[in-house]
Amino acid sequence: MRYKVLKNYYIFAVESNFKIQYRMKKVVNAGIGGRSFVVDEDAYERLDTYLSHYRSKLPGTENEAMDDLEMRIADLFEEEIKSPSQVVTLALVERVIGQLGMPDGSQETEGSSYSFSDRNGDRPVRKFFRDPDTKKIAGVCGGIAAYFDIDVALIRALFLVLLFLGTGGFWIYLIIWIVAPLAETPAQKCEMHGIPSTAENMDSFTRNK
Repeated sequence: MRYKVLKNYYIFAVESNFKIQYRMKKVVNAGIGGRSFVVDEDAYERLDTYLSHYRSKLPGTENEAMDDLEMRIADLFEEEIKSPSQVVTLALVERVIGQLGMPDGSQETEGSSYSFSDRNGDRPVRKFFRDPDTKKIAGVCGGIAAYFDIDVALIRALFLVLLFLGTGGFWIYLIIWIVAPLAETPAQKCEMHGIPSTAENMDSFTRNK
């Protein structure tokens, strides 16, 4: 993570014994996944520790895995941050760390008790992408198979039948090719298969490239 410590501070209020106490905290301008965030100093230190622990569990030098992880962290931050000036807090960092976990499937050892299943009972939403890992032409059949969780061979056979019958199979395939995005990142591949975008799951797609 690239960062610089800013000269200014932000102020937050804490209510204690019916009195409002004002505190000032240093913030850090951090570049995460190619995007810039204003991060609470405590949150930055926690995130930096998590990334160090994550890197230590990877075999050898896995720069691609770390890049994918930082991109996913940035995506999760952007889901919660409403404006560029909003501060990423320690609580948000803990939630993200708990959701992602470690590359071996374990939870990060320091401080986080949050897990993916804890988040309001949310289940991963399956999204439609073209599948680059099974594609013969454009990944359309693989994407349909992943979305409906069926064998890709059945989808290919169906398109061949539609093509020979002249019922618009070619045009259907072409339209999906144009409209549907390709699942390029590990996080997108997790969404395509309807599984949580945890560090372990994303790492499995990185290794299978």
